[in-house]
Amino acid sequence: MAESILITPGLSREAAYRELLPQIEAVIQPETDLIANLANAAAMLKESLGFFWVGFYRNLEDELVLGPFQGPLACTRIAFEKGVCGAAATRQETLVVPDVEKFPGHIACSSESKSEIVVPLVHEGRTELVLDVDSDKLDDFSEIDQRFLEQLMAYIRELHYV
Repeated sequence: MAESILITPGLSREAAYRELLPQIEAVIQPETDLIANLANAAAMLKESLGFFWVGFYRNLEDELVLGPFQGPLACTRIAFEKGVCGAAATRQETLVVPDVEKFPGHIACSSESKSEIVVPLVHEGRTELVLDVDSDKLDDFSEIDQRFLEQLMAYIRELHYV
């Protein structure tokens, strides 16, 4: 297993994702445990891209329950339809929120979070997980983040749910 992440300094975010995703896949592919893989994916995303908070919430009995994450303390349970995570899980679509203060029903786990992207993993019509990434900068996420994070979640889906 790799012991370090190799990202060329000074890359654009898109180029950094292009270097990072194959490394995440190489680390998680041989491991069969979902929780271990989510933990490594969260760590690699946070370390490489410098996000404020990166983590996963799992759907346990129709409630989002905190899974592996990197960053400050987080909300432990989120009801479906509550906050950005719950909305993405319910709608089964990625949500990019440029300013979390303007999102109706936003759950403020940290006042330092300014923008957010949440990517659900849907299998057989059920949201199984959401990847939640927070930034301490306004409007920090774009279609580039959405494309690459959706690609990561598709890989996790193939590895663990198909």
